[in-house]
Amino acid sequence: MLQENVLEQLKRGSDEILIESELVKKLEENRPLIIKAGFDPTAPDLHLGHTVLINKLKQFQDLGHQVQFLIGDFTGMIGDPTGKNVTRKALTQEDVMENAKTYQEQVFKILDPDKTNIVFNSAWMNKMSPADLIQLAAKHTVARMLERDDFSKRYKGGQPIAIHEFLYPLIQGYDSVAMKADVELGGTDQKFNLLVGRQLQEVYGQRPQTVLTMPILEGLDGVQKMSKSLNNYIGIADAPDDMFGKIMSISDDLMWRYFELLSFRPMSEIESWHKACDEGLNPRNYKVALAQEIIERFHNAAAASKALENFEARFKRGQIPEDIDEVSLECKEGGLAIANILKEAGLTKSTSDAMRMVKQGAVKIDGEKVSDHKLVISAGSKHVYQVGKRKFAKIEIKS
Repeated sequence: MLQENVLEQLKRGSDEILIESELVKKLEENRPLIIKAGFDPTAPDLHLGHTVLINKLKQFQDLGHQVQFLIGDFTGMIGDPTGKNVTRKALTQEDVMENAKTYQEQVFKILDPDKTNIVFNSAWMNKMSPADLIQLAAKHTVARMLERDDFSKRYKGGQPIAIHEFLYPLIQGYDSVAMKADVELGGTDQKFNLLVGRQLQEVYGQRPQTVLTMPILEGLDGVQKMSKSLNNYIGIADAPDDMFGKIMSISDDLMWRYFELLSFRPMSEIESWHKACDEGLNPRNYKVALAQEIIERFHNAAAASKALENFEARFKRGQIPEDIDEVSLECKEGGLAIANILKEAGLTKSTSDAMRMVKQGAVKIDGEKVSDHKLVISAGSKHVYQVGKRKFAKIEIKS
């Protein structure tokens, strides 16, 4: 009989399990399940958004299951069309392999290297002949492909869809056949591709994999998906001081989302902290705890302590006055741009003046210099903003 706490542990932070009863049956078979998660090495570094999935792999690994970390060197050269409104530029083999090297190094900051199998889908895809690929394509229909949200929108909007983009979900699905996956993990934006894996496994006479989807982690702006291209990310290879400053810059509301998806602390403890903040306790202390936990995971305890020390020293060096103005601003759709915040709070004369000050390095949030003049601060945040040496305001963004 499956222990209830095991299922609860695996469900923590997840968005959907398809199908949960199948997962329960597999877990009750008391054997190491093959747990698959694929990552296309499209950028040189992993960030905290990637670790939402890797943390879940770690949970399966700690329960004795066989983690297969799939690096999509073959699919990476196609380019995942998920969420794209234009055809994605393909990477070269050199780009993919260079990025794959750093993935292998960084993933072992979380996973146990002795219990993790790193595999490349080129191992079986390079052996597939053109005839084999045509046979694979025959196992799915264009109508089914157009059920996928991004393909459907592009088709209806007259945006081109290249034939090779239809191959991407088929090859990702075939990876599950080649690996004989029992469970595949992916982001909510990968649901269609994960279900193709189930369908192809049935076609090839295999027991279909259980699909477990994880939420997409918002970046520092609290609005858009964490992404290096959007410059709203925290890289797991970032320096401790950079990690600390970035985490301290997130909104108080977003902090709880990060706790749920990134922290290894018990949910009961996180919920008690949340309640304490709702009752008036300053959330800053808990944000510090989150920053130190993340830094300790990817660096060490000494680095986490030093990052806190350095942050507080920088904050004090800024000589922030005790009696600064408190300003409350309202936003309608998720957040406010930094330029609008500075103008509306009276810290700059105009939004263009605000952007100029950011570009000159004259703007700080909680003592941390702001470098992105397009930065969006999400609702629910309360920080000290500084422009130049003498202008300060404690600004709360309300929805």
